Amino acid sequence: MAQDGYPSVFVVDSQNRPPIPPRLNQKRQRTGVAQTILVVLVCAALCGIIIEACFIYRLYQVESTTSASSSKLIGDEDVTTSHINHPRHITPSKPVAHLTDGQDVVHGQQIMAWSVIADPILYEMDYIDKHLVIQKEGYYYVYSKVYFLDNDIFHHSVEMHTKLLFGQSVPLLLSRKYSNGSNMKRSNSYLGGVFHFSKDDAIFVKVSNASKIVRHKSIENIFGAYMI
Repeated sequence: MAQDGYPSVFVVDSQNRPPIPPRLNQKRQRTGVAQTILVVLVCAALCGIIIEACFIYRLYQVESTTSASSSKLIGDEDVTTSHINHPRHITPSKPVAHLTDGQDVVHGQQIMAWSVIADPILYEMDYIDKHLVIQKEGYYYVYSKVYFLDNDIFHHSVEMHTKLLFGQSVPLLLSRKYSNGSNMKRSNSYLGGVFHFSKDDAIFVKVSNASKIVRHKSIENIFGAYMI
């Protein structure tokens, strides 16, 4: 009791009541909404990836088709251009001759013959009986190369027949090859030089033994001259 004789009065503050814990049903509802939103976001992301992959695939197909068409067009243009720009035959400005070996060739014992079917170059010069015949007087560079097989001494020369010396043979270039031993050896001999020729002078290639010439390829044995 109070000191004044009155009973004690207790006042209850309704604003300071302890919080009521949330209901279990509300928690489940919130969790369900969050899961639904997460599933929707994941599905949207997957759809975006699939759509992007489809666009990339279609773009790749279009580029491949375009590249193939361009390559075909370029190829057709190249063929057409090469056909149009095919070089024409150019006539030499001076006398020239270039001869090679060939299947139609029959060499003499020492004097070499040259093919008339292996596209020989002959301009203002004649090829008669294994000889190149000069038609225009002047200075010429003369050359010859032979491929041979030997185990002893092999001679290779370029010579000339001229009316000024009553048709006698005049050596112009000469090469000697020496091989030691009993085994046959393959070798090359090249000759070249500048000479003055008169009309109807005839030049030819002479070897010590034409049967030793190796006739594997026609371009391995050549003979020619051109005015300088």
